[in-house]
Amino acid sequence: MEGLRTSKANLVVYIHPSKANKVSQAILRELSSLLFKFNEIFDGVVLAYDVEVRSETARILPGVHPFFGVKLRAELLLFSPKPDMLVEGKVVRIGEESINLVVLAFSSVSIVQEDIRKDFRCKIKHGVEMLASRSHKRHVIKVGSTVRFLVKSFDEEILHISGSLIPTHTGSVDWLDKHVEEGSQSESRSIKRERETSKKGRA
Repeated sequence: MEGLRTSKANLVVYIHPSKANKVSQAILRELSSLLFKFNEIFDGVVLAYDVEVRSETARILPGVHPFFGVKLRAELLLFSPKPDMLVEGKVVRIGEESINLVVLAFSSVSIVQEDIRKDFRCKIKHGVEMLASRSHKRHVIKVGSTVRFLVKSFDEEILHISGSLIPTHTGSVDWLDKHVEEGSQSESRSIKRERETSKKGRA
């Protein structure tokens, strides 16, 4: 899935002297405060981190309550969706005017009717609302389906994505992956036939 990347960073965590005997816990607490928030410095939402202390020594900052800074080296996993990226999410609601998804269990997504290609129609089958393709009967999107969509915009403050299902390479991941696989197998068979025909012609 696009939008995920790792970044290495040199950080300094400032710790109160009262936590001097629990430095590791204080460091983890500070880093945990970065999780699932958009960080302008790293240009993404911090999802996870792997950290190591760069130096056993710490610099004490002057003041009434002097803090000491601990230098760290961290590898961060970031989520940074940009327009025209392909991102995957799980469907949580389907309606006539829009569908709603969640990405990585924290970022909400809405895809409104005008951003859903005309090939999909909203229908109810056995009391379940779904989007069904007119041209491919097995291509169905319902609550719980994993969907690949195109990012239109990302609200960094509320972590909300506006998406699109207009491109033909978007839709149900299960159907898309199977369709690509079948297409690849068909192409391989076609190439094999061409090679056999070529051999017979030379013979």
